Amino acid sequence: MFAKAQTGSAVVALSGAEPQEFGEVTHMTLTGRPRAELVGEGADKSHTTTTFGTKTVTPHKFQVTQRFNQEVKWADDAYQLGILRTLAEQGGDALARALDLGVFHGINPLTGTAAAGIVVGDRIGTTTNSVEITTGTLTTPDLVIEQAAGLVIADGYVPDGIAFDPTYSWTVATSRYADGRKKYPELGFGQNVTAFEGLRAYSSSTVSGLPEISANSNIKAIVGQWDLLRWGVQVNVPVELIEFGDPDGQGDLKRKNQIALRMEVVYGWGVMDLDGFATVKDAVANV
Repeated sequence: MFAKAQTGSAVVALSGAEPQEFGEVTHMTLTGRPRAELVGEGADKSHTTTTFGTKTVTPHKFQVTQRFNQEVKWADDAYQLGILRTLAEQGGDALARALDLGVFHGINPLTGTAAAGIVVGDRIGTTTNSVEITTGTLTTPDLVIEQAAGLVIADGYVPDGIAFDPTYSWTVATSRYADGRKKYPELGFGQNVTAFEGLRAYSSSTVSGLPEISANSNIKAIVGQWDLLRWGVQVNVPVELIEFGDPDGQGDLKRKNQIALRMEVVYGWGVMDLDGFATVKDAVANV
């Protein structure tokens, strides 16, 4: 089998998972910090105001069902193992990408369209903090990313990571000074980037959403304070071999001389505040 390279999950690389029970999980958020009071000798002490809010982490189930011909079972063990391992790896990659595609764009990866079950507040790509790549100075990647980071800082957060679309990490990695010297020689071609300007970094096509997304988001990078994203794996169903029935609406397996592999995972996530993220977008849609 030969496959076009698919990049993995930027969410996993930039934001640590947390253990979660199945179902909705409520987090307390501090919406108004307490302030200390200077108290004079013998003076009364005042009430310290602190306000709290809540944010719900919602579960979302993703699955991959792959059919293949039953004859594979009759091959020798090494051949069977190779086929099953490849399908399992591809399915695992698809589920990893599904996390990003849900968190960044709120889409169903299979259809590429918006999923009604993922609210706008849990889609990082909908943040109003956005910098558009235009002509003039804003074609320079470092200045564009600098402005995006500035939007996050202006809202009181500290950017600690950046997710690149591979086409834009390549643009950043190959940007040069007027004399031809590369600005960021340590980035190579930008495809295995781990750090940029003191930020943790990762390059994945899930940032733009391509090829899964049906309407190009034009997002080239996401800068943010990534601990504002709270996520975890609530349920992880191992690879299941299905030999009977019609598990995916494509007809009876026995009648079609097929078997199927299914993998499922339930992610839970919630974005505490979209203002803690900023996107870099292309001004012109890619065709």
